[in-house]
Amino acid sequence: MGIAGRFHDGQVAQVHVVGLEYEHAGATGTLVIRDEDGAELGRWPATDLYALHGRKDELRLGANGQPTGARVVVRGRVDVARVLATLPVLHAKRRQQAGREIRLAVTATVALAAVIGAYLYGVPLLASRIVGLVPPAWEQSLGETVARQMEASLGDSGGLEACDPDPDSLANRAIARFGAAVLEGSGSPFDLDIKVVKSEIPNAFALPGGQVFFFSALLDQAETQDEFAGVLAHEVGHVAHRHGMEQLISTAGTGALIGFILGDMTGISVAAGLGATIIDARFSRDAERQADAFAARAAERMDFNPAGLADLINRVGADDEFARALALLSTHPLTDDRKAALEILSQQRPTGLEPPFTATEWAAIRSMCGEPVAGTTPKTKSK
Repeated sequence: MGIAGRFHDGQVAQVHVVGLEYEHAGATGTLVIRDEDGAELGRWPATDLYALHGRKDELRLGANGQPTGARVVVRGRVDVARVLATLPVLHAKRRQQAGREIRLAVTATVALAAVIGAYLYGVPLLASRIVGLVPPAWEQSLGETVARQMEASLGDSGGLEACDPDPDSLANRAIARFGAAVLEGSGSPFDLDIKVVKSEIPNAFALPGGQVFFFSALLDQAETQDEFAGVLAHEVGHVAHRHGMEQLISTAGTGALIGFILGDMTGISVAAGLGATIIDARFSRDAERQADAFAARAAERMDFNPAGLADLINRVGADDEFARALALLSTHPLTDDRKAALEILSQQRPTGLEPPFTATEWAAIRSMCGEPVAGTTPKTKSK
């Protein structure tokens, strides 16, 4: 063939300037590699040859059975065309390689579609079933871990400082009694731990295992017992239905699945990082409706209006951009059908029952955080 090339034997760094010849032998042949003096440096059977990735107008050849890194490099469009014309087996192998690449691309696309499908449908569906198998003690321990992570992530802003750290204060005893009454009869394995904490963010959320956090900025926004009780009962509903654990399973399960598909199992760490983001996480619409229904059933036994939840969310959402971005409206989006359902339920509430808090208890709750935090407007106290 008499084509000039460069030869790397895969054993030393030296590069040999060589001439390439092709010896026919039946249906196939052998590529003979000779140095500038005509000494034979290698004989590569044509059936063992394969093309490597190279630059434009460059052909790199390797061969099965040769040392790793052994290759022949031919440059120039004319010489590359001559080699390909002389070695038709390379065309067949190139077609096979193209076929493998197409199959790999199709497989990757199908795998990606499977991950997306699992993210949208599979993992959330499984999460709602798996949560029932999680031991309550383990869920409670996980919730405590997430709370500590949240404390660390909010360290620069003071963490989750309790407005009233005395569990025997009038306000805390009233809130604990209300929460226990709301949870009564639900079959929940958890004891509630409700904390009112200082924060400029008007929000409330429930963690796995029974912890509920009510932010002081949201308490400042509440004008009536109905509004405070409605939001608190809604969060207790998330505890009763174990929505926080379901969310953790769903998020961690999807991260692990993606990590498995991509060969990066660090995706499992998604669960460990939820403490920093769970405040802004959204429950599914079904979960929100379940928590609404739970609060409404509690309102049937206790004299508060479940529509107070909608009133408070609407008021928070009518505030400035900061409030809209971080408030209940973001984490608990109030759809028209939820608002209508709450208003219908409010019309069915019983009469003649004692309100959930006495006037003295409600006054203690309203004042447990002291003056309203910066960025909020104090509301008129009533009932």
